[in-house]
Amino acid sequence: MLISQSVRILMVIVMDLPLAGNVKGRQGKRRPAVTGAADASAPVGKKGRGNEIGTLKLPSHGYPTEHPFNKDGYRYILAEPDPHAPFRQEFDESNEWSGKPIPGWLYRSLCPGIVLLALHDRAPQLKISEDRLAVTGEKGYCMVRATHGVSRGAWYWEASVEEMPEGAAARLGWGRRYANLQAPLGYDKFGYSWRSRKGTRFHESRGKHYSNGYGEGDTLGFLIVLPDSVTTKFTPNTYKDRPLVKFKSHLYYEDKDNIQESLNNLKSLPGSKIYYFKNGECQGEAFVDIYQGCYYPSVSLHKNVTVSVNFGPNFKFAPSGDYKYRPMSEKAEEAICEQTMADLLYLTENEGKLRLDNFNL
Repeated sequence: MLISQSVRILMVIVMDLPLAGNVKGRQGKRRPAVTGAADASAPVGKKGRGNEIGTLKLPSHGYPTEHPFNKDGYRYILAEPDPHAPFRQEFDESNEWSGKPIPGWLYRSLCPGIVLLALHDRAPQLKISEDRLAVTGEKGYCMVRATHGVSRGAWYWEASVEEMPEGAAARLGWGRRYANLQAPLGYDKFGYSWRSRKGTRFHESRGKHYSNGYGEGDTLGFLIVLPDSVTTKFTPNTYKDRPLVKFKSHLYYEDKDNIQESLNNLKSLPGSKIYYFKNGECQGEAFVDIYQGCYYPSVSLHKNVTVSVNFGPNFKFAPSGDYKYRPMSEKAEEAICEQTMADLLYLTENEGKLRLDNFNL
């Protein structure tokens, strides 16, 4: 009964969402974020909320210029007010919240409307281009992930090596959220990569011969196939039960890593595959029966390599008709609907608790 009610609500909301690939996220126009809200170390002022609310403008790429980076132990998810949360209006009009942390369920994670390289989910020493479709390395191996990941279906993206000076190298492919950003992709159990030198494929720091190498001027393709299974998750995590923290006038959910639990729960996904392509030619199966989970397009660079990415829908070298896939660019719209469903299920399942919390506050 509760789930069917959520589905009906979701259908109404989704009809109102501008699902064209724009960088403004779930709504065609940003709602103002609460600048005076924070964690317990920065309580809301006691003069009421009227002067605490302002419009925080985001850059064209839809992410704050100054932001907290994901790092070992914690990761930060940009939040925006959830207009569909219960008691939203009472919260906006009430002075009773003064000095108290804002409940996370009144907000939602901001879901980007286009797939780009993540500014926050990268090693800080990497340099991301203004359009967030190119990255340049510096010194030792480090990594950046895309803003969106996939856990089911077949997906494809491209990368072009723009510059690769002598002695530099790249490892490109697919990585999960816990793949170490200060290491090459494929260093641990959370990533699968293809190295420019000698065309070696890497997983868990084990390199095996795969193909010839690649270098400056080459365009590489990355296809992942993730069949459905009985344990496949159809909705992402909702962060509404996480604490909100303030950084540079923006609010973020703070999510604590649990890497050991993830390692303990690793299970291979039968039928899953990863293929790599070089200038339109498939190099064969690189990995089969990989670990089940959510995988992000990932780029790791050694020294000052510059790589540009193309998430589609138009590719320089699209795979032949023998391969069924979707371009990564389509994940943006799908992710908005999935995240909305996850949020609505949380609000519906916890309605009684939220009502009690509202009266207590």
